[in-house]
Amino acid sequence: MIKILHTSHASFASEFNAILARGGDDLSDAQEHIRPLMQAIFEQGLSAVLEQVERFDHFRAHDLAQLTITPQECKSAYENLDPESKTALHIAYERIHAFHTKQKQKSWLDFDSHGSILGQLYTPIARAGLYIPGGKAAYPSSVLMNAIPAIVAGVEEIMVCTPTPQGIANPLLLAALHICGITEIYRVGGASAIALMAHGLQDTQGKMLIKHVDVISGPGNIYVAAAKALVYGKVGIDMIAGPSEIAIIADSSADPMIIARDLLSQAEHDEMACAFAFTTDFTQAQAVEQALRTLIETLPRKDIAKTSLENRGAIFVCGDMSECIELCNALAPEHLELLLENSFSYLPRIKAAGAIFLGAYTPESIGDYLAGPNHTLPTGGCARFFSPLGVDTFMKKSSIISFSKQGIDALAKPCASLARLEGLEAHALSALARLDSAHDCAQ
Repeated sequence: MIKILHTSHASFASEFNAILARGGDDLSDAQEHIRPLMQAIFEQGLSAVLEQVERFDHFRAHDLAQLTITPQECKSAYENLDPESKTALHIAYERIHAFHTKQKQKSWLDFDSHGSILGQLYTPIARAGLYIPGGKAAYPSSVLMNAIPAIVAGVEEIMVCTPTPQGIANPLLLAALHICGITEIYRVGGASAIALMAHGLQDTQGKMLIKHVDVISGPGNIYVAAAKALVYGKVGIDMIAGPSEIAIIADSSADPMIIARDLLSQAEHDEMACAFAFTTDFTQAQAVEQALRTLIETLPRKDIAKTSLENRGAIFVCGDMSECIELCNALAPEHLELLLENSFSYLPRIKAAGAIFLGAYTPESIGDYLAGPNHTLPTGGCARFFSPLGVDTFMKKSSIISFSKQGIDALAKPCASLARLEGLEAHALSALARLDSAHDCAQ
């Protein structure tokens, strides 16, 4: 089942280093596979999109209209939704919106001692592209988590691409799109969707049918991740996300059955998901391992969870709590649960995690759906330097600089000195030209 690793064992360092590497997929093979598909869309436009949708989603469309999901389809799906599902979606929307509203930064101006003005201007991107998976399963939560930050940021144009195998769109996903007010939606998935959003679409006369976006966000498989990496620089992206992962730091107060359930909440995602627990108690580790054996047999996706735990899971038995935290910080997990007494007292010691869940009543799954913070998080150790998806993903900032006469008089000569140190005489003369006399300009 899941490995139990003792930090005191001689082999632990090499075992932990292998886990840190995550056994992550190299995107180069996937990129070589999808590069011709994306190039075909860049060069051939709609005909290539239609061919790829038929090839991968087994849905034959003859024109752009047949690739389009209309607002009325989304509205009908919402109206036909059962009351319980409607209520859940609205609760999630309100909580996610409220959280992300607090993230939005304001432009600001400041005045220095010379009366010069410095500041930053925050503005939303003009157009966002959201990729929403729709192949093996439907993820209305992904609609909410990607659309709401863009809405809060003030993005005026939002387009969505989602695969619809056999042309069938999941009604829950459509209902979530209706709640978010998204009206531009296309039945295109995978790398084809990323290419379409990054490049846009023109007709044979050069007329723009679909405008390219400025930023692409949203989860997907390895081919979606590879495609996002290929278009980065032409457009912005949220992140290159890998398989889901969870880490749990537990003390003696934690119920082994709860630890096991929470580990399985990520292991059931897919075979490449990672599930880790840290404890100082070997007896607790054994109890968790036994609970996993019992619980996993009750899951509809037990085969997926078993593969995940066997190949990419581990329970670490550490010498003390400081070692638990040190190893977890090195791991920099996507999700981190602190199943500890006085869990908030440990928070300042956590240096790298995508999202942190504190206390026995805070399962990771609540964060996936409606706690409020975004569930699109850095994976594979990227929490060391990357942050969750948020309003900032859909905003950009410009520096504001306005010097007064007094300000340039005071700083032109030091500026010129620095420019000349770098051998850039025109830079120096540009600054000195603002001074009053030719004598000053010559200095």
